[in-house]
Amino acid sequence: MTRVLITGMSGTGKSTLLDELAARGYQIVDTDYGDYHELVDGEPLWRTDRIEALLRTVPAGGGQVLFVQGTTRNQGAFYPWFQHIVLLSAPAEVLIERLATRTTNPYGKDPAELAETLRYVQTVEPLLRASATLEVVTTVPVRRVADAVLAHVPPDR
Repeated sequence: MTRVLITGMSGTGKSTLLDELAARGYQIVDTDYGDYHELVDGEPLWRTDRIEALLRTVPAGGGQVLFVQGTTRNQGAFYPWFQHIVLLSAPAEVLIERLATRTTNPYGKDPAELAETLRYVQTVEPLLRASATLEVVTTVPVRRVADAVLAHVPPDR
């Protein structure tokens, strides 16, 4: 099985992309939900035991793809498990609009959270970009984002 990490800043469309991929029949895991995080010094990090268990249960080969969504400071420790790391990005003005208007997640509506996201675009996103095997700017419809990701991530044979 091919394992793909979908990562990026808040508001780039990670959850929307997962919904589109699930509608197309792909296996997805959104690590924002479930017991995938632990707080370490007030920061949510991926739980090593949960993420490794998730990735271990997915056998290599078999012609399938698993898309895992998440962005945490410790995600790099899990990069060897993934065949592809897809960074979703968008211009700051797009992120501001999306965070202000989205109804599925309250994060980013608070001015401090918005400022944090915009700071991360400057400080964290370049680090994610350096490790990504593909970057997709999500200013196009989600179906086109999914098409670009799927063109880059063919299933195992």
